[in-house]
Amino acid sequence: MTDTAGTALVVGASRALGLALTEELAARDWTVIATTRGGRRTGLHDLAERAHGRVEIETLDMTDADQIADLGRRLAGRGIDLLFINGAIAGDNVPASEVPVEEFATVMVTNALSPMRVIAALEHLVPPTGTIGVMSSRQGSISLNTNGGNDVYRASKAALNQLMRSRAARHSDDPRTLLLIHPGHVQTDLGGAGAPSPSLTASPGSSTSSWPTGTTAACTSSPTPTRPSRGNTRRSAQSA
Repeated sequence: MTDTAGTALVVGASRALGLALTEELAARDWTVIATTRGGRRTGLHDLAERAHGRVEIETLDMTDADQIADLGRRLAGRGIDLLFINGAIAGDNVPASEVPVEEFATVMVTNALSPMRVIAALEHLVPPTGTIGVMSSRQGSISLNTNGGNDVYRASKAALNQLMRSRAARHSDDPRTLLLIHPGHVQTDLGGAGAPSPSLTASPGSSTSSWPTGTTAACTSSPTPTRPSRGNTRRSAQSA
């Protein structure tokens, strides 16, 4: 592992976890292409203004296949050392039996299917030494679900973990690192205002950064958002 600066594409970077990751990578001299869904001004725009050209903003609704394809065309010829999909929605915190079919489908498509479509459409930009990562959640774990709640969100993250694990198995000869990251308890729509702020911290002289409450990873040997060595070890997602 090295901490050499490269180019990252962070999908879903307008706030919270995605914005914190973009800010940290830019602070480490990475060039970051960061996406936001709409045209309204966000914290990502503020970051881009003070990042001295290291943050570029693209518009993307990752549930829209045409927009994904358009982004791929706009980025043609660029090497992406880290492709990281962060975008997700929480949905209502009600029992699954009470969730309208339309909402269930929206959460599952956004959180599970869309990241896989983004990977399929943009993975050609990631070199053999690169990393493909997705923001998952401990709430996607089956064995750790002892409290219930957020049924559909949990189901979507469990599905995402399984889909990523299936991809790793199907492409076992792919030398690129695959990541599934649990960010810990941080301030998001799901984490609530009382959770720690989603800012990355790093020890002086260390190349390892972590979320305030710790990070767990799957399908790889390290959760560090740095350019990895070729052929990192993969391991299964924590979903059972």
